[in-house]
Amino acid sequence: METLRDIVIVIHLIGFAILFGSWVVEAVARRYQATRLMDLGVLVAGVAGLALAAPWGLDGGELNYVKIGIKLVVLIVIGGLIGASTGRAKKGRPLPSWVFWLIGALTLFNAALAVIW
Repeated sequence: METLRDIVIVIHLIGFAILFGSWVVEAVARRYQATRLMDLGVLVAGVAGLALAAPWGLDGGELNYVKIGIKLVVLIVIGGLIGASTGRAKKGRPLPSWVFWLIGALTLFNAALAVIW
């Protein structure tokens, strides 16, 4: 069971890597817009994160509900910002660049919470 949980952790981190990697590509190209790959990264990280929030037979251990809640809220905000960017791009109105930089900062913050806390 522990091996399966470790695999889900790796998938969770891969989701953040996809999200942050695609964000870096757009930042370096100075396009400042969300992409479909960012959508995929948020989806992978979110689904794997919800799977990690399952009890997994903790043997008397406790889940850190505060950490889970904060990470979920941050991920929802990231998803909302990416969705807003995608919607505005379809209408020909780019999102302000500070929102794009906020997506990157929140992604780093969420990944840091996963590793440090």
